[in-house]
Amino acid sequence: MISPDYVEQSKVKAQLANAITLMNLCFGVIAIILIIKGLGHMSLLFIFLAALFDRFDGMVARHYNAESLFGKELDSLCDLVSFGLAPALLIYETTLYSTPWLGIIATVFYVLAGAVRLARYNASEFDGAFYGVPITVAGVVMTLSFFLVPYVGPLFFVILMLIMSVLMISNIRIAKV
Repeated sequence: MISPDYVEQSKVKAQLANAITLMNLCFGVIAIILIIKGLGHMSLLFIFLAALFDRFDGMVARHYNAESLFGKELDSLCDLVSFGLAPALLIYETTLYSTPWLGIIATVFYVLAGAVRLARYNASEFDGAFYGVPITVAGVVMTLSFFLVPYVGPLFFVILMLIMSVLMISNIRIAKV
């Protein structure tokens, strides 16, 4: 016979990965708020915390055998905010605002490429490799590029954003680490 305590513990374990995923989203939203308030340098911490939590949600789900389609979809939605919108907005608000249309086009294209990449991942069967650069990697690269703002012009960031966009939607096969 299964005890009620065991059932309750298994429900908590099953939702732990989703709670970690939602923390990823919380950090992404906080980063966006900080960017809007002109505190882009502080948003870096929250984007990196989101990346840390994104790294562990899948590990926890696998550890507790709690992987689900719901969790996969939730993870993608959170990743779009934390590694698509937040880094794109950070770079736009920091430097691309000075090239209005070009900056807007590059920013929108990056976010759209991230959405396409995540949708394609969710619609395909995982075979041990990613196709296209994961949005988390692209988001961290874009976030790290913030440190180059004093040294390079907006055109560099437009090109970087477009390169990361193309890499996300490419068919480059990358083994999962």
